[in-house]
Amino acid sequence: MKLSRLLFILGLLAVLSGCASSTPRMADVRAFAAESPKLNAYHELTERYRGTYQREQPFLAPAADASERSLDARRQQACDDFVKLHDGLQIYMQTLGKLAGDGQYDLEDGIKNLGTGIKAWPDSGLEDRHVNAYAGLARLLSRAITRPLQERAVNDVMREGQQPVQEILDAMRTLLRLYDKTSENEARTVLGMLETEIPYLDPQRDRLLLALARSRQQEKQTEYRLVGLRYTLARKNLDMIEQQHRALVAQIPQQP
Repeated sequence: MKLSRLLFILGLLAVLSGCASSTPRMADVRAFAAESPKLNAYHELTERYRGTYQREQPFLAPAADASERSLDARRQQACDDFVKLHDGLQIYMQTLGKLAGDGQYDLEDGIKNLGTGIKAWPDSGLEDRHVNAYAGLARLLSRAITRPLQERAVNDVMREGQQPVQEILDAMRTLLRLYDKTSENEARTVLGMLETEIPYLDPQRDRLLLALARSRQQEKQTEYRLVGLRYTLARKNLDMIEQQHRALVAQIPQQP
């Protein structure tokens, strides 16, 4: 009898522990978390923005080089914070997935790193409201990691995270516009230099140099075209994540 009772209790606990992962809503939350790798397009473009000076430096006139070198130092510092926006949002999505029963995510180290915070970079569009949203999300996630794996925990985290997530998505979209504009300026600098200098090369005397310059020109034209498509994809990914998050928040039961 005792053995039967023990088996019954263990079975009941197993059922209860699986409740969070067995509902259709929790399946939707896990699917939302599985979309977090789509944020990597933003991360890649942030790193590309970080490397702007290194790419354009060979094509700069001496006077422009000094100015761009000064901008680059500030850009390197700012990008450290820009990347953290990606990290915070990705960990938020994965935390929801873990609370909804997906055990594939190991989040403790990532959440600890969020605690270092970010600062505003007004020239880029990253404002104090974005900084405060990031800080609020970091605090939320540091508490959420200790919550039990159940639907109520998912709803509580999502309810509290609604506003910070919207602000962070707004910041990321703002920065993507900055990256896009910077890339367009870079393209004008690089392609403009090539377009200006190539006609002065002698087809006979500078035959090899002319071939290399034209090949480089074609490579750069293709590169900037593909990067432009990458910006479009990154913005679409952010919009999709925002829409999915809004839909999940709208499904949260009203608190009594």
